[in-house]
Amino acid sequence: MRLYLIALQFLTIIPLPFSVRCEEEDLGRSMALFPLVGLTIGLFLAGIDYVLGLALPRSVTDLLLVMVLAVVTGALHLDGLADVCDGLAARGGRERFLSVMKDSRTGAVGVVGLVLGILLKYQALLNIPLEYKREALLFFPLIARFSQVQLTVGAKKARQDGLGSAFIGGAGLPQFAIAFVVSLVAGYLLLGIWGAYCTMAVCLATWISKSWFHKRLGGITGDVIGCVNELNEILCLLALLALAGGKL
Repeated sequence: MRLYLIALQFLTIIPLPFSVRCEEEDLGRSMALFPLVGLTIGLFLAGIDYVLGLALPRSVTDLLLVMVLAVVTGALHLDGLADVCDGLAARGGRERFLSVMKDSRTGAVGVVGLVLGILLKYQALLNIPLEYKREALLFFPLIARFSQVQLTVGAKKARQDGLGSAFIGGAGLPQFAIAFVVSLVAGYLLLGIWGAYCTMAVCLATWISKSWFHKRLGGITGDVIGCVNELNEILCLLALLALAGGKL
C-alpha cells in the first residue's frame, strides 16, 4: 500500500490526508504499481464521464475529460511532450538537446506539439463508440503508465540529476514483470484479445522510443518519460478507435 501511495503522489496531484514515508529506493520500487495508479486515474475519468454525460453533450464532456486528465496529473507528462518537441527542433547535438529540454520556457514547436497531442487525444476519445468508451477510459491511462516502467527499466541515464535519474536507479526487472502482468491481464479483462494486442503495440512503440532516445541522447530523462507516456496514451486511443471500427 505504501508503494502504491508513493506512486499515486508522484503521478497525480491527488492530496492525501496523511504523509507517506519515502526512501530514495522506494521511487524505483513503486514503479511496479504505476499501472494500478493508471487504473485509478481511469476510474476517476469514468466516474466523471458518467456524471457529466447526464447533463452535457458528449463533445463537451470529452473535452472536459482531457482537461481533467491534465489537471489531475499536474500536466507533468504534457510538459515532457513540449520539452522533447522543443529539443527535437533545436539544432545541435546531444548537449544542445538536453539543454533545451531543461529550459523552463516552452518554444513554438513545443506549443505546436502540445496542441496537436491534445487534439489527437480529444478526437480519438470523442469518436470511440459509446459501448466501448468506459473500457477505453479505464485502459488508456493504465497502459501509458506501464510504458513508463518499460521505458525506465534497463535504461541509461541521459543526465545524472532529475527525477528520471532517481527512477532509473531504483527500478529493475521485478518492477517491470509485475507491471507487465498487471497491464496484460487488465487489458484482456477489459477488452479481450484486443486489449492484449493493444498492450503489445504499446510495448513495441515504447521499445522503439527507448532505442531511439538511447542513440540520440545516450539514455532517457524525466521529460522523455513524460513524452512517451503522452504518445502512448494517444497511440492506445487511436488503436482502440481503429479496433472499434471492426467492433473489437
